[in-house]
Amino acid sequence: MPERIGSISELRSAYRHGGLTPTDLAERVLAGLSGADGGPVWISTVPAGQLLARAERLAATADPATLPLYGIPFAVKDNIDVAGMTTTAGCPDFGYAAVEDAPVVRRLLDAGALLVGKTNLDQFATGLTGSRSPYGSCASVFGGGLISGGSSSGSAVAVAAGQVSFALGTDTAGSGRVPAALNGIVGLKPTRGLLSTAGVVPACRSLDCVSVFATDVADAVDVLHAARGVSAADPWGRPLPAERVVARMPGTLRLGVPHAEDLEFFGDAGQAVRFAAGVQALRGLVGQVGSVPLQSFLEAGELLYQGPWVAERLAGLDGFLREHPEAVLPVTRSVLETGRRYDAIDAFRGQHRLRELRAQVDQLWHEVDVLVLPTVGTTFTLAEVAEDPIGRNTVLGRYTQFANLLDLAAVTVPNGFTAAGRPASLTLLGPAFSDTTLAQLAAAFTAASRATPAAAAPADQAGTELRPPAVPTASVTGSAQVLVAVVGRHLAGESRNAELTERGATLAGAARTADGAGLPGLVRVADTDPDGHPIEVELWRLPVAAVGELLTGVPAPLSLGWVRLHDGRDVLGFLCEAYAAVSGAEDISAAGGWRAYRRAAAQRS
Repeated sequence: MPERIGSISELRSAYRHGGLTPTDLAERVLAGLSGADGGPVWISTVPAGQLLARAERLAATADPATLPLYGIPFAVKDNIDVAGMTTTAGCPDFGYAAVEDAPVVRRLLDAGALLVGKTNLDQFATGLTGSRSPYGSCASVFGGGLISGGSSSGSAVAVAAGQVSFALGTDTAGSGRVPAALNGIVGLKPTRGLLSTAGVVPACRSLDCVSVFATDVADAVDVLHAARGVSAADPWGRPLPAERVVARMPGTLRLGVPHAEDLEFFGDAGQAVRFAAGVQALRGLVGQVGSVPLQSFLEAGELLYQGPWVAERLAGLDGFLREHPEAVLPVTRSVLETGRRYDAIDAFRGQHRLRELRAQVDQLWHEVDVLVLPTVGTTFTLAEVAEDPIGRNTVLGRYTQFANLLDLAAVTVPNGFTAAGRPASLTLLGPAFSDTTLAQLAAAFTAASRATPAAAAPADQAGTELRPPAVPTASVTGSAQVLVAVVGRHLAGESRNAELTERGATLAGAARTADGAGLPGLVRVADTDPDGHPIEVELWRLPVAAVGELLTGVPAPLSLGWVRLHDGRDVLGFLCEAYAAVSGAEDISAAGGWRAYRRAAAQRS
């Protein structure tokens, strides 16, 4: 079995502290591709000599401390342009040689990432199954004949199989979330426009979105930050407002849970049980929980394929479809051809109804900050999809296809396995530009899930053996890490956060301290102390080799010590020396005491 490539955080640590070079890594990637056993994941790959030459140039001219994605291997869905490579969109006769990189690809390359190749997809990004490609059908890494999900099938499988550290997909109706769910990885669907769609073959241009697959939420966020930016060639681009850069902490959030009568699992009791368990875990992380109706969301989703937006899909491909009908798969062609049913009157009626539905959904964001949903209500095998390709595709899109129509951001994360051994997943959704807040909660959820993992059953519903979860286990030199809890100026986006990131630390999630424990400037107090209460913190994974270096830069009166979290774990954190704890100043960098700081923080919140 080919060796797995590590996550971004693992490779980053190995480059900085373990002696790994980009050339070493490129050779491992090539070895993994030559020994791959996962089906038709790749449509084209960068020639070996070109990949090695890029790695050698990177090693000779760049510093791993200055490039955020230095030497990190990635894949690109083959409806996104890469200079010098053919863009097929899953249709060989449509293919053309791209003369320049899509802006989103160029930004990743400029950040030091190593492009490995272009991945398989449902033809013209039309489908959620991963089985609509002339290059072959991808299967889930969990085996048992399970579909990979689509349309970004190859990108998801390449990440889940450990062939690359991250991959780009696209997501118009759920293509960046359904494959993540079916392969046990993270799928980040940003707010539309944050990642440029210039150089992307359109599926539905007003709704298209570039998405990110990774094995870790923090990795996906790193890619988002490196890749985002407005391009002059993209009229749909939008910048991230400055006030939305810093995430809200999970403990301040109001979580929306769907009304029970609005949930549909299509007879799959295992998925219903896993969703209930996921919601229960989230209850322990957020501030409030409320019930939310889904009718407006679901009706908006129906407009995508049962309304005039399917005509928008046809608009970009009509000429090719008329001239080369035989080049398009029958199921893809049948979906696209339905666009001819709609006229301009239908288009305006659809826009008007969508605006009404969006207004209803916007009102819900006054009551909750985040909505949690199952990513998919049930799963299918390739054989089951072949029996009813359009009907079962519709089932897969129930909880995903409204997101871009309603201008929502979303993050999909694994949620254990059903009793029958099928992967489960949930998706966190919020209004436009809530990306960082969703990611913060998603990271906290995955951290809690790792602490109490759900066991997978040995067989699927038909008794077919399923492989265990795809957890990255690459042996990367120097990748041992320790959790460090931070608040204040060391939080993501704050002035001293670079002291962590420059040493290879990556965000691992959120938590809160136990009663009587705390961070910068806090001193542990007795459980009976009226000033003692839990504090929201961020957890960062820091290479063990960098702990000493971090300690030498910690200013008085801070020190590193052990902090107890609400779940009983003890992690490293910044503590306050005793002499400063009685000074009464609010800002601990000025030798303030935690009691005063803590009371002020509570008043601000």
